[in-house]
Amino acid sequence: MSKIKKIWNFYYEGFKSMTVGKTLWALIIIKLFIMFAILRPFFFKPALSVVETEEEKTEIVIKNLTK
Repeated sequence: MSKIKKIWNFYYEGFKSMTVGKTLWALIIIKLFIMFAILRPFFFKPALSVVETEEEKTEIVIKNLTK
Protein backbone atom coordinates (compact mmCIF):
# COMPACT_ATOMS: atom_id res chain seq x y z
CA MET A 1 0.00 0.00 0.00
CA SER A 2 2.85 2.38 0.68
CA LYS A 3 4.13 2.04 -2.91
CA ILE A 4 0.79 3.14 -4.28
CA LYS A 5 0.78 6.09 -1.90
CA LYS A 6 4.33 7.05 -2.94
CA ILE A 7 3.39 6.89 -6.63
CA TRP A 8 0.26 8.97 -5.96
CA ASN A 9 2.26 11.59 -4.05
CA PHE A 10 4.89 11.71 -6.81
CA TYR A 11 2.31 12.57 -9.47
CA TYR A 12 0.23 14.78 -7.17
CA GLU A 13 3.21 16.93 -6.19
CA GLY A 14 4.39 17.07 -9.79
CA PHE A 15 1.06 18.31 -11.12
CA LYS A 16 0.61 20.71 -8.21
CA SER A 17 3.90 22.45 -8.91
CA MET A 18 3.25 22.87 -12.65
CA THR A 19 2.57 26.28 -14.11
CA VAL A 20 2.54 25.92 -17.89
CA GLY A 21 1.69 22.23 -17.65
CA LYS A 22 -1.76 22.91 -16.25
CA THR A 23 -2.61 25.01 -19.29
CA LEU A 24 -1.29 22.33 -21.63
CA TRP A 25 -3.32 19.63 -19.88
CA ALA A 26 -6.41 21.81 -20.16
CA LEU A 27 -5.81 22.19 -23.91
CA ILE A 28 -5.35 18.44 -24.29
CA ILE A 29 -8.60 17.72 -22.45
CA ILE A 30 -10.49 20.29 -24.54
CA LYS A 31 -9.06 18.82 -27.74
CA LEU A 32 -10.07 15.27 -26.74
CA PHE A 33 -13.56 16.47 -25.88
CA ILE A 34 -13.93 18.13 -29.29
CA MET A 35 -12.62 15.06 -31.10
CA PHE A 36 -14.78 12.47 -29.35
CA ALA A 37 -17.92 14.38 -28.36
CA ILE A 38 -18.37 16.65 -31.38
CA LEU A 39 -16.53 15.35 -34.43
CA ARG A 40 -16.94 11.61 -34.00
CA PRO A 41 -20.76 11.39 -34.13
CA PHE A 42 -21.00 13.61 -37.21
CA PHE A 43 -18.04 12.51 -39.35
CA PHE A 44 -17.12 8.97 -38.29
CA LYS A 45 -20.22 6.83 -38.49
CA PRO A 46 -19.82 3.13 -37.62
CA ALA A 47 -19.71 1.21 -40.89
CA LEU A 48 -20.82 -2.13 -39.51
CA SER A 49 -23.85 -0.95 -37.52
CA VAL A 50 -26.24 -1.32 -40.48
CA VAL A 51 -25.15 -4.91 -41.21
CA GLU A 52 -27.11 -7.61 -39.42
CA THR A 53 -25.32 -10.92 -39.96
CA GLU A 54 -21.79 -11.93 -39.06
CA GLU A 55 -21.14 -13.19 -42.60
CA GLU A 56 -21.87 -9.78 -44.09
CA LYS A 57 -19.65 -8.10 -41.51
CA THR A 58 -16.85 -10.54 -42.31
CA GLU A 59 -17.18 -9.87 -46.05
CA ILE A 60 -17.08 -6.10 -45.54
CA VAL A 61 -13.98 -6.30 -43.32
CA ILE A 62 -12.15 -8.62 -45.76
CA LYS A 63 -13.11 -6.40 -48.70
CA ASN A 64 -11.78 -3.27 -46.94
CA LEU A 65 -8.58 -4.96 -45.80
CA THR A 66 -7.70 -6.27 -49.25
CA LYS A 67 -8.23 -3.02 -51.17
